[in-house]
Amino acid sequence: MSPNGINGTNGQAVPVPAAKRLRQLLADESKIIVAPGVYDGFSARIALEVGFDCIYMTGAGTCASRLGQADLGMATLNDMREHAEMIANLDPNVPLIADADTGYGGPNMVARTIAQYHRSGVAALHIEDQIQTKRCGHLGGKELVSTEVFRQRIAAAAQAREKIGSDIIIIARTDALASHGFEESVERLKVAQAAGADVAFLEGIGTKEECREICRIMAPFPVLLNMVEHGATPTITPQEAQEMGFRIIIFPFAAIAPAYDAIKEAFLGLKKTGLTGLDPGFTPKKLFTIVGLEESSRVDAAAGGSLYRKV
Repeated sequence: MSPNGINGTNGQAVPVPAAKRLRQLLADESKIIVAPGVYDGFSARIALEVGFDCIYMTGAGTCASRLGQADLGMATLNDMREHAEMIANLDPNVPLIADADTGYGGPNMVARTIAQYHRSGVAALHIEDQIQTKRCGHLGGKELVSTEVFRQRIAAAAQAREKIGSDIIIIARTDALASHGFEESVERLKVAQAAGADVAFLEGIGTKEECREICRIMAPFPVLLNMVEHGATPTITPQEAQEMGFRIIIFPFAAIAPAYDAIKEAFLGLKKTGLTGLDPGFTPKKLFTIVGLEESSRVDAAAGGSLYRKV
């Protein structure tokens, strides 16, 4: 039996829904879930090619790639949901954790967000306690809603999930650490846990001591670590994070930062020399192979087509 499916009546594997698969991974306390940040279909395809068990749709990366804007609350529910749906369905067997910002409004909008992310195939999403005009969690000057409003957001998410019969995992994120301190951050996460959250997410952790403490206090409740390199959080490896007690670690900048360096280097070379300096092995066919050429050819052939035999 495949780890991603169960045997069907005809001996074929029946895929396990992504949210249920992520719950299975989360239940295995011997391993930490490592999710690289992807920001578009191409970076997601590369993460899938490498073989990660889970991937993460970064909100900052989505704002940068889809809108060409900073992560300042400009992305709407439609922007984020459409992007998440595309990424989640590249390989429905690999769970996608997606940023859902503040839930995009009051309880009714949060419920709508849950329903839309669920129908899009997203396995987990995180909802935070910033005001609607939010910003990246590793920027200064964040403003928060009250603990009660945060509780309502998580409660609305949990109620909506139950109403539609979804397994989607609700990750409660607090940005309170920078402005309100560690104790209030813990209080907010515990309130969110009681309201129906499945995972705690303390954003902008500043020290390894805080990492250990939040895991100790919340245990056995799962805690996620946001590993933004060169942000507020010190560099922590997945092995170290697991030893601290974290159950999930995400790397939002894992794709977009090296992409910037590589693209800019190619553009500077083109401007200076008139040549891109690309690897001769990176042909059009290689690009299309990365993004599903063989799968598309198989679908066409299975239907009796011959359109792609010579590609």
